[in-house]
Amino acid sequence: MLSSIVQETRKKCIKLLHQSREIQEFKVALSEENIDLKALRELCFSGIPFEGGIRALCWKVSCLLFILFQEVYSQFLKEMIIQPGIAKANLGLSREDVTMEDHPLNPNPDSRWNTYFKDNEVLLQIDKDVRRLYPDMAFFQRPTDYPCQLILDPQNDYETLRRRVEQTTLKAQTVNRNRSGVTNVSSPGKALNLYPSNEYEVLPNGSEAHWEVVERILFIYAKLNPGIAYVQGMNEIVGPIYYTFATDPNDQWKEHAEADTFFCFTNLMSENRDNFIKSLDDSQCGITYKMESVYSMLKDKDMELYLKLQEQNIKPQYFTFRWLTLLLSQEFLLPDVIRIWDTLFSDQDRFHFLILVCCAMLILIRDHLLAGDFTINMRLLQDYPISDVHTILTKAKELQDNS
Repeated sequence: MLSSIVQETRKKCIKLLHQSREIQEFKVALSEENIDLKALRELCFSGIPFEGGIRALCWKVSCLLFILFQEVYSQFLKEMIIQPGIAKANLGLSREDVTMEDHPLNPNPDSRWNTYFKDNEVLLQIDKDVRRLYPDMAFFQRPTDYPCQLILDPQNDYETLRRRVEQTTLKAQTVNRNRSGVTNVSSPGKALNLYPSNEYEVLPNGSEAHWEVVERILFIYAKLNPGIAYVQGMNEIVGPIYYTFATDPNDQWKEHAEADTFFCFTNLMSENRDNFIKSLDDSQCGITYKMESVYSMLKDKDMELYLKLQEQNIKPQYFTFRWLTLLLSQEFLLPDVIRIWDTLFSDQDRFHFLILVCCAMLILIRDHLLAGDFTINMRLLQDYPISDVHTILTKAKELQDNS
């Protein structure tokens, strides 16, 4: 008994020593005047420590976010959140006479009120999705320590997007949850519904929940990118980024979580946005090509498994659509998603590595898939059974090295 306790204590000490050395390596890499991105990415590939805000800083560097964009982001808030005709004395803007050139019933397509009402349709869809973000966690329902004072200005009549949603009676546009027409089985971490839509805690005036911050980020992104606007699922990509920045142990960085998340998400979407544009589905840069790339790689790595899936007519779009568009964010619990993203963000060709990860996920359950029928295999693929993401990433790296 004593011997086992000594061995366990020794293992813990070795682990702590290893973690201490690892943290020091990251600190040295990040303290360089000119950061060696290649060396930093090699460190990040095996996972990033949370201590000291190292993970948040590495994600920002990986997304090429080297400086804070507070002034730029504040300008976005002023231009895109404030309702037409509402006085903003503290911003140096005077109240406008909306009864003359522009008013809520103005049919002119260029009317700012016309734009406002169209924006509400997008906002209602965003609002519906972000309220249900990671329902198994209390975090997104809790108040942020750094509410946006610009938006919570008491001189505003419509100070928050939440209030704007409550005020409107417009119906949101219908948005397909899954363009491939497949009904997905609920995934781990999403099954619980601890915060039904009609039971949200009402926060006191001057406070806002974390989900409201995510809502604002997505709304501004939609306004700045009208060609894509908002597509259901984007909330699942913003969520882990915002959570990582908003829980940064460094308060100086945590205060800027909203702006940093917005720019990191924008940079990530600049590489990933084609997956969300339906008109590009069948192009070489679209999601269909990427889904088929998973099977092409599987065919090269495991012909037997590939032929089995082909024989059962299990098409890649039945499960890889969600895996690829949402960067596996719905397949695992949030801490595991963040660990996967450590490795993804560290790879220069991150979306090719994502295809390797998807292929590794298939190979790791090959015995079950080879033995199962169509129904069993579909359930395995839509509710992936392996939770050890380290095993998955190790297999993906092995596939990469053997390419």
